[in-house]
Amino acid sequence: MKTSIIKKYAIITIAAVINSVAISSFIDPNNMAPGGVSGIAIIISRVLPIETGTLIFMLNVPILLLAIYKFGLNFTVSTIYALAIISVVTNILAPLGAVTDDILLAALSGGVLYAVSIGMIMRVGATTGGMDIIVKFLRLKLPHLKTGALFFITDVIVITLSAIVFRNIDSALYAGILVVVNSVMLDIVLYGKDEAKLLYIISDKPTAIADKMLKDLDIGVTYLEGHGAFSGNPKRVLMCAVKKHTSPRVEAIVKEEDSEAFMIITSATEIFGEGYKSYFSERI
Repeated sequence: MKTSIIKKYAIITIAAVINSVAISSFIDPNNMAPGGVSGIAIIISRVLPIETGTLIFMLNVPILLLAIYKFGLNFTVSTIYALAIISVVTNILAPLGAVTDDILLAALSGGVLYAVSIGMIMRVGATTGGMDIIVKFLRLKLPHLKTGALFFITDVIVITLSAIVFRNIDSALYAGILVVVNSVMLDIVLYGKDEAKLLYIISDKPTAIADKMLKDLDIGVTYLEGHGAFSGNPKRVLMCAVKKHTSPRVEAIVKEEDSEAFMIITSATEIFGEGYKSYFSERI
């Protein structure tokens, strides 16, 4: 138990530092407000003489109170810890300025680092405060929406505000690029690239194809009972889900066993079961 707690806070610490680097070395010095509380803090720091890291913490206070009420003190303690590190390290790194003056590179690099840091923290059951908590709350109400999509919606609102405040459409557009990168990368970190191919195979040699798939590829195959609408003859339809890299090998087996087979290949974005996601894993 003690080891797991130490591991959790070690991950939070590393991720929080990465988050700070993304903000202070790529995003903030290049005048991008990518959304969320960090984006709002960056906008306000241009109006008030307060450091971005300090503003991030201040703006999170009412949200943290909501978190304590909704998710409990245990959840919020780790969030406060992550937020404190982000705020302090962001202020420490701010005087060093931007790592790159190329705003496109800053948007891409900052977006990747920002997403990786948030994903790491959320995977251990914490958040970086701000929109993380609001999104976690929305996930309870709208579980069918992915975290990255919810972040994208809230970020667009902040980016629009930044374009008005900064009076610089270019910075807002680059911030938009950052948000897209962040949204895509965040879903990859949280959910993994588990897209697979779902295959339906209609053949006069279903047993031969299924046996070869089981023997050569060690993948599960399911028989579905069907009937041809024109002929009225019974058909055994093979259904299987495979990783993308395995799909060509299945196609080769089908071609070898029955070149006249009818095969439908579709994309499966999420699969639960042996070899894929667990039913009992937390829906972040």
